[in-house]
Amino acid sequence: MLLLGCIKEVNDFELVISLPNGLSGFVPVTQISDAYSKMLSEQVAEGELREDLNSLLDMYSPGTLVRCIVTSVEKSADGRRSIRLSINPKKVNKGLTAAALAAGMLLSGTVSSVEDHGYIIDIGVRGANAFLPRQKAPNYIKLAKKGPDLKIGQNLNCLIVEVKNEGRIVRLSIDRSEVAASLATERQNWTLSNLLPGLVVKAQVQKVAPLGITLSFLSSFTGVVDFMHMDPKKSMNYSANQVVKACILSIHPASKLVRLTLRQTFLQPGGSPNQLSSDRLGAVVEESTVKAFFKQFGAIFELDDGSLAYARLKHLSKTRKSFKPAAFKAGCKHKCRIIDYSLMDEMCILSLKYQIIEARFLQYQDVHTGDVVKGKVLALKPIGMQVKITDGIKGLVPSMHLADTILKQPEKKYSVGDEISCRVLECRPEEKKLFLTLKKTLIQSKLPVLSNYEEAIPGLITHGFVVCAREFGCIVKFYNDVKGLVPKNELSSEPISSPEEVFHEGQVVKVMVLKCEPQQERLLLSFKLTSKPVPKGKKEHTPMKNQQVKYEIGKMVDVKVLKKKENGLEVSILDDEGKAIASLPTVYLSDFVANCKLLWYCLQEGDVLPRVMCLNNKGEHIILSRKSAVISAVQEEQVVRTFSEIQPGMLLTGYVRNVMPFGVFVEFPYGLTGLAPKTSMSDKFVTDTKDHFVVGQTVIAKVMSTDEEKQRVLLNLKVSECSSGNSAVESFALLSQYFKEVKEIRNLLRRRGESNVARSVCDLLPGQELQLVVQDVKEDGSAMFSSSSATGLTVTASRYHLGGESIVPGEKAKGLILHVDILSSVVHVSLREELLKQ
Repeated sequence: MLLLGCIKEVNDFELVISLPNGLSGFVPVTQISDAYSKMLSEQVAEGELREDLNSLLDMYSPGTLVRCIVTSVEKSADGRRSIRLSINPKKVNKGLTAAALAAGMLLSGTVSSVEDHGYIIDIGVRGANAFLPRQKAPNYIKLAKKGPDLKIGQNLNCLIVEVKNEGRIVRLSIDRSEVAASLATERQNWTLSNLLPGLVVKAQVQKVAPLGITLSFLSSFTGVVDFMHMDPKKSMNYSANQVVKACILSIHPASKLVRLTLRQTFLQPGGSPNQLSSDRLGAVVEESTVKAFFKQFGAIFELDDGSLAYARLKHLSKTRKSFKPAAFKAGCKHKCRIIDYSLMDEMCILSLKYQIIEARFLQYQDVHTGDVVKGKVLALKPIGMQVKITDGIKGLVPSMHLADTILKQPEKKYSVGDEISCRVLECRPEEKKLFLTLKKTLIQSKLPVLSNYEEAIPGLITHGFVVCAREFGCIVKFYNDVKGLVPKNELSSEPISSPEEVFHEGQVVKVMVLKCEPQQERLLLSFKLTSKPVPKGKKEHTPMKNQQVKYEIGKMVDVKVLKKKENGLEVSILDDEGKAIASLPTVYLSDFVANCKLLWYCLQEGDVLPRVMCLNNKGEHIILSRKSAVISAVQEEQVVRTFSEIQPGMLLTGYVRNVMPFGVFVEFPYGLTGLAPKTSMSDKFVTDTKDHFVVGQTVIAKVMSTDEEKQRVLLNLKVSECSSGNSAVESFALLSQYFKEVKEIRNLLRRRGESNVARSVCDLLPGQELQLVVQDVKEDGSAMFSSSSATGLTVTASRYHLGGESIVPGEKAKGLILHVDILSSVVHVSLREELLKQ
């Protein structure tokens, strides 16, 4: 179907087109012209930007009339129709032949080449070579305001000035005055198969009816003008045999039905429809008067300013059942809202639905940075989550912003259709782009929203999020892409040598503005928030147990080691300027039992530990945890807070509270506990429960049954029962976390550099080859070695790992490191050939 449309929006990869009768369609960037598509393909193939390839924004402007052809109509999941269009002359002018071309014809063409004396124009007619002389273009170029020259891919309304050699050579003009004066006539031999929208014709009224007028034109053609396209000033004054000027709006390919318009704007080719003032869109009109009601289409209203507007049938009431035709008799008044504007009908589009009239957001312009909005999850993609705010407003939550920490498996926390609350990070109405965050700290923050550099007054304290942590400090981002630098000396009151190990991408932080230069967009920040000066005569506040500070379960804090105790660490919470004291038990330092003892051994008073989670805040003690699996479970909300939430079959992350002869008690975040009986503890036969579990060990437990009356939960700890599906991925993730922690421990030891032994331990890694000298062979078949690379360490190999080799003291050998026991300073090696070869 051929249609006359008007460009409504110009985006990076498409043109949004206003079509007659309140419809809209879009032209993809690949449907502009053959020459433009070829340049796009070449740019993609070369992988480099071409200087001669202009964007759609460089060539097209809203308000420009274009001829288009419908290429497809698709129905989306929510029942909405998507009309795909093309403005490629080959498709729009496919009914024309070179022999049919005649002087005075008006048709579409696109620039395919820029030459010295003019432009080669693609008019989509096989065998016809069209040329536009330069002297016929200056007037159009000046008014179009798209640069000093025409560009390849630019769509033009072309008037044929001369045709030679049976249509093989065609000379064109795009001069505004010549185009505006053009008129389609019988001499041009138009037929129903090549008739084009946008042609202005002289027509005669055949019949006048309530829904429109029937016209005859170009001698033998008949067309229809519907009620929306009669001239509003003359709508009641048309009569049979009256001669009028009309513009063709559409031609249906099958029925050959031609629709026309009598609106003045379209009666001069090259004109532009009237636009609606931006402040009018979204406006609520308290009283609009019904002018006419059409039971199959909708109603025409007169607004408070005297202009006419249209409401589709589905927008006249909440549902079809609640619709009452009697309420739409001429003269009835209704409250409505302007939800759109049809450029092709020069009419506002209305809705009388209560939920739309009362809606907080109608268009992207209504959404402001910092707004907390509700929406529904549309899709989860690698770049983040797509969210529907309203029918016409969609947003993106980047993957970094799905939670306070980076989610590895967001699909476990969110499902399509979930209702969520998020906060607006940035809104670009002109691009229809909306960026959101689901970070709870940002959503719940009561601090000022920093959305431009002018607001960054020194002393302002606000929330932001880390986007980069390097040796020079941290870059923190706020709303509307405002960002600033926290230099290394402003990261903490305690020296931090490696910021990248303390801070991570996406971490929400509280910062204070030190200095801002708005013109240069330079912002200097500090994590050291100013405290009130100490009154004269009073001692400075030293760290003390402060129970007035409430630390909720799941709150992430940075802590400083105050004292090492037998069963853990006493720490001060830096977020509270060190006033709150908490306990970090040794068994809560890691998910891995072996690493717990190592970390306790390596940490010293004054060390800063980032990202520790509050696990318990009962009585006078704040208990913290550094277990990654437990922290992830809380942040991804894979936890239960009350007994009523526990359901059989659930997989929950917890830690061993007690090991008894009859089973293991497991505790979960928020204090709930369960029992795994001896028979459900392991896939192996259990003789002694203490051989399988230790207090504090991280476990994944499956809920077998619950007894609400006795508040008891029975669990299963068998590995075969407690996998969420992809055991290989889970095992790899655990192994990666283990080695990450081991690397952290080695870095701690290396920084200490207290002894040669410590340095040797740090330099040895599993898989590394060592040159050995046999020191002793024991009765059990194991052997002791020395190595220049393991000074001060015990190097040993079991009988099995000697590989059946007969060795004697003093003999040289080559060994592969299997394990380095940092606490006991023992290196386990293997001399087996099959391992050394690998």
